[in-house]
Amino acid sequence: MPTTDAYGQGIPLPTLTDAPDIPGAISALAAGVLPKLALPFASASVRGATLVGAQAPRAGMITWLQDVSRLEVYDGEAWVSFAFGTNTWKTVPLASGWTNNGNSQGTFQYRVVNLFGQSSIFFRGGISRTTYPATIPVPFQLNTTALPVEARPGSLRTISVPCSDSGSSRITLKLDVSTTGWLNLYGISRPADLPAWVGFNGCFTSL
Repeated sequence: MPTTDAYGQGIPLPTLTDAPDIPGAISALAAGVLPKLALPFASASVRGATLVGAQAPRAGMITWLQDVSRLEVYDGEAWVSFAFGTNTWKTVPLASGWTNNGNSQGTFQYRVVNLFGQSSIFFRGGISRTTYPATIPVPFQLNTTALPVEARPGSLRTISVPCSDSGSSRITLKLDVSTTGWLNLYGISRPADLPAWVGFNGCFTSL
């Protein structure tokens, strides 16, 4: 009868005393090895449609989701992300009137990272403006193009961001990261709160 591998992984290995059955031996070997590899899938939905029945996910199984460049492990109850592909910083396309490098803090950028097993969006940089419109919009929508799907939260996220006390009676503002990918800034108002710059270094939220 088949033996198992020496690494304790339960992978069946045929022996010379087994009855000849090459297709069966190959199938048993594949069934033992494949669940232990990083299995690539086009998306989470494709994975869900594939790993069902006898191929249902088991604890420790690893998959790579190609659409979001993310490595996930099945913990026995759910898929948990623990690594991403090239999560480079991406520049936020700024709305008219705003410029980058406010208070010499660099370009306003974001990236999606894995924080304690959960997808999170991090921001950095700063923005500024020298003049404000006569009528202040509520809110100020900062980006002209919505964040991509993989950078959008499952529900509205609200975080505090620092701002200049020059021209403003407050030193923080409210930033909403919407489920549709828009970055909306609240707290700017005439005549007392027209900050010279807004910063984002160290600001983040879970997705």
